[in-house]
Amino acid sequence: MKVFVTICILLLVGLSFPLRAGEGGDGFCGIHNTSFQAGEMVTFKVYYTLAGAYFAAGEAVFNTGLERISGRPVYHVVGEGKTYSFYDKFFKVRDRYETYIDTATMQPLKFIRNMNEGGYKKYENVTFNKTTNAAITTDGVFKVPDCVQDVVSSVYYARNVDFSNLKAKDTIPFSLFLDNTLYRIYIRYLGKESIKTKYGKFRAIKFKPLLIKGTIFEGGEKMTVWVSDDGNHIPLRIESPISVGSVKIDMISYRNLRYPLSSLIDL
Repeated sequence: MKVFVTICILLLVGLSFPLRAGEGGDGFCGIHNTSFQAGEMVTFKVYYTLAGAYFAAGEAVFNTGLERISGRPVYHVVGEGKTYSFYDKFFKVRDRYETYIDTATMQPLKFIRNMNEGGYKKYENVTFNKTTNAAITTDGVFKVPDCVQDVVSSVYYARNVDFSNLKAKDTIPFSLFLDNTLYRIYIRYLGKESIKTKYGKFRAIKFKPLLIKGTIFEGGEKMTVWVSDDGNHIPLRIESPISVGSVKIDMISYRNLRYPLSSLIDL
């Protein structure tokens, strides 16, 4: 079940698959936070589907706090994912991802990844120097653009996109740094629709990321993402085919949202 963390932590809103390596800035650099606040907590359940049957594989929880780094106020976001005890017998996952986001610029200052997936362990610590436009890791110093995201900060950055200014099929690009590599990312906005989940029925904003073909995912725009059509823009559902079967991620609980969840039409 390595796909559990691959999707739920790295792709919570489908934004962190690399399209192609490259340089350059973002199409919407300079966004300010209007969608979340310190104290927010959102929990997601991951389902694996095979032959039309759904199996609950695990959960991921995202918490947002307020701290300071070198005197600067930052949002400290922690994403933790784990498989349920039943799946631990086959592929145990205990992952923790952290990002420290400058509250003024919505740019990450530090990123930490601590993975433990089926016995495979990886630790990554990245510091972003905004003065020199560099990402400093244990493997060296890497040049990055002015406006660059990590895989967790990108989720919170994208939640602040003003979708009201977009037309269906518009694309939204930005830069992402992961595994000592700079990637150019985009998502395609598809419009709005209602979606029914086990939590309730929502008005939602719908989009697709462009995926590259790999060992788990098919290439093309086959992943679909829905976020709440209100000021919070929290992910509601993600669906994607994989090499065997498919996966679905649903929001199952929340706490301390910045605004009322007005997109919820019916429980």
